[in-house]
This record gives sequence, structure tokens and C-alpha cells, in this order.
Amino acid sequence: MKLAGATYMEVHAAGGGINFTVEHTRAASEEKLLQLLLPRLHRMSRAGTTLVECKSGYGLDVDTELKMLRVLEKARPHAHLTISSTFCGAHSVPRGLTAEEATRRVLEQQLPAVKSAKDAGELHVDSIDVFCEQGVFNVDQSRRILEAGQREGFFINFHADELHPLKGAEMGASLGAETMSHLEEVSEEGIAAMAKAGTVGVLLPTTAHILRLPSPPARAMINAGVPVALGTDFNPNAFCLSMPLAMHLACVIFKMSLNEALTAATLHAAHALRKAHAHGSIEPGKVADFVIVDAPRWEHLVYQLGGADHVISHVIKAGTVVHTRP
Repeated sequence: MKLAGATYMEVHAAGGGINFTVEHTRAASEEKLLQLLLPRLHRMSRAGTTLVECKSGYGLDVDTELKMLRVLEKARPHAHLTISSTFCGAHSVPRGLTAEEATRRVLEQQLPAVKSAKDAGELHVDSIDVFCEQGVFNVDQSRRILEAGQREGFFINFHADELHPLKGAEMGASLGAETMSHLEEVSEEGIAAMAKAGTVGVLLPTTAHILRLPSPPARAMINAGVPVALGTDFNPNAFCLSMPLAMHLACVIFKMSLNEALTAATLHAAHALRKAHAHGSIEPGKVADFVIVDAPRWEHLVYQLGGADHVISHVIKAGTVVHTRP
């Protein structure tokens, strides 16, 4: 069994929102960020994750966004998992700017710099993200950013309809977005559009739980044919590195079945990153990533709340044992 997770790279937070973390990230060196990142990746690996999405988004300017993405490159040789990088320069509106000014800076400065570094072989970035939300980037601004990223060859993988029903899902589906996350306030029309477009919906039970948000309509999405994935949403307001815990919360809060949670954490999670051809299930020709569970049934991985360290006896990455339970 393979577990795929989603995470944000972050520095430190003790309240104050995204811009608090932005200040610390801008001040931190690449070496400091790497020192913070690697232990967290190792903790995810020990909890069974073998494929992880890491986003930037705590720089909000060219230099710091590139710095974060470079740190992910430095982490790849040392991590016991596969990293998929996402550029999220439109994570928040920087202090002193309007949303429209921030949009132009992403389009005219950040995105070209990331694309240039990617073309030069300095970065390997798969996706582009934007926080499409009231008070952040509206639907039109989000569309312009996502379309620009799409033209440059990035997958679309963005925050949609988390706090307010803005019809972000309908917009994303019209672009053929590969993935949308959060979706607590997605509409019936948005769900139908996602199903038609083949968009994966990444649901994040830790965030819904910690922020006390309404649960996303997981059952309606599954019934409509939307591929539902799960992620930890590791970030300053949801410090969770355990996919088994995310699966447990999905079963309890979202009322998903154990089998649905397993599929959402493995095959659908890999598909959300467009890596299901090589990850997400145990099949001939795919990467030999899997978890060995020391329990009467695999369901104990989810059933034992917070007990993954006891249940998981081995984690195998690409055919090599990278973790053995003491």
C-alpha cells in the first residue's frame, strides 16, 4: 500500500496569517529552510508517504518564491519520497499592494522567472496554484494567473471555493484544471463541471477540522464521478504530517468509507499530481513504493487514531526500505 500526501513548505508560525510566515520566509536562508524541511519530509515518510506535493507561496516576490523552489530541488536527493513542486506565488496579496497589483506582479515578474529557471533546468516545477478566494484573488484574477501558467506548460492545481462560494470550481473546470483543493463551498454546478472536466478534488480534512469549516461535500462529489483525493494540507494552521490521520478524519468528518479513503490517499492522490502512471498503486511497471502494516488488517492503519508509528513496520521507496519500525 502506498500513501501519497500533500504538504506546504513553511518556516514557522505562531499566529498572524500568511503574511506572518512570509516575513520569516523572506528573512530565512536557503540553508535554514532546508534544515526545517528535511525533518518534516522524513516524518511524512515514516508515516507512509512516498509521493508529496510541496508548494511555494510564502515568498510573494520573485526572489523568495525562487528561493523556496530551489530548496525543494536541494531536498530531492535527501528525501525518501518523490517531490512534486507547485508554484504558488498567488497565495496571498502582499502588504501594501492591491489584489490587481499582486496579480500583475505574478504575471509579469514571478511566473516568467519561474518558467525561465525551469527552462534552464534549474527547477522542476509541475503545477501552478492560486488562492481563489474573497479578499485574496477573485475569480477573474485567478483565471488570468492560471491561464498564463497553463500556457507555460504547468498543470493547474489551485485553491477553490474554500471559504466562500465564488464559483471557482466552475472557472477551473472551464480551463480543464487537473486539480482543485479545499472545495468546502463548492456548488452543485461546480461539482458537475469538475466531473465533466475530469478534475481531481483534493479534500483536506485537517483544515476543515482545525478551522471549523463546513465539510466539503465529499459524498456528492464521489456520487457525481469526481475523483476525490486526500491531503494533509501541512501548513502553519494545520501542522499534520500523517496521511493515516488525514484518512481517519476523512472517514469520521467527511463520512467516507475506509476503502474510499484508501483510494483517495493513494491512486487518486497520485492522479491529482498527474503521476498515476508511475505511482499510486502496486502494479507491474510502476515504482515499487509501498507500506508494510503489522496488523490483522490494513484498516488498522486508519482505525488506530494517531497510531501509525506502531502499525507501520516498514516503508519501501522505489524498492528500497527507507524506514523500519524500531
